[in-house]
This record gives sequence, structure tokens and C-alpha cells, in this order.
Amino acid sequence: MFRAEQSISRKELADLVGVNPQTIGYLERGDYAPSVELALKLAAVFKAPVEALFSLNPFAPLGRSLKEQRGS
Repeated sequence: MFRAEQSISRKELADLVGVNPQTIGYLERGDYAPSVELALKLAAVFKAPVEALFSLNPFAPLGRSLKEQRGS
């Protein structure tokens, strides 16, 4: 979501944090747990707290989160 909002390609993001573009894909699908260093680099790129990008518990689906915010 963060990458799409900023119109950054997987390759561009990978170059910014020093990994292979495939690693970004694995991260986005939840198939790879990043090192602390990589998580902090990604948070710095997006100027967001690391816990906004990663959690030990799965994030709720975006649609459900929006519905809850609207009080529906």
C-alpha cells in the first residue's frame, strides 16, 4: 500500500533499500520476514514507523478496517 501510494516500483524500492526486487515481492505477499535493518530502511523510505509496515499479527484487510472506521 505504501509503495503504491507513492508510485514507487518494486525495482525502485529495492534499489533504495539494497535488496533484490523479488525480495520486495516476497515482503508484500507476506512470504518473507525482513531483518531489523531492512525493516528500518523501509520505514525510513516511507517516513513511517516500522510498526505501520510490519506486525507480529496479520493486519486486518483494508476493506474491513475502512468499514470499522466509518462505524458501519
